[in-house]
Amino acid sequence: MMAAMDKPVTSLYGIRNCDTVKRARQWLDAQRYPYTYHDFKLQGVPEAALDRWLASVGWETLLNRQGTTWRKLDDATKAGVVDARSARAVMLATPSVIKRPVVDWPQGTTVGFKPQDWSARLA
Repeated sequence: MMAAMDKPVTSLYGIRNCDTVKRARQWLDAQRYPYTYHDFKLQGVPEAALDRWLASVGWETLLNRQGTTWRKLDDATKAGVVDARSARAVMLATPSVIKRPVVDWPQGTTVGFKPQDWSARLA
């Protein structure tokens, strides 16, 4: 039997001022679910984690083309994002284009906040 301290750690990645990240953190806190938080703006994007996410969920899921940051990018930069490699470069240079939150659960990675899906993970 695993002791409580042996429980795999869940990590939530995002930006402090993002409303979706705020709701996700409040939801996890309300569930009393332990997690670590990594702020892209303060701590940067961890390259090894980004590579893992790209392999797991794909660059199309991870890249937020609906957000303000994407719309503010110049047309050449946007047109240059055609595959995981080019998307990775833009995500490292401009972390706000990463769809949030990204969560590394013990059983895999998710992008975005859907309480019903997260509840199923905690069951």
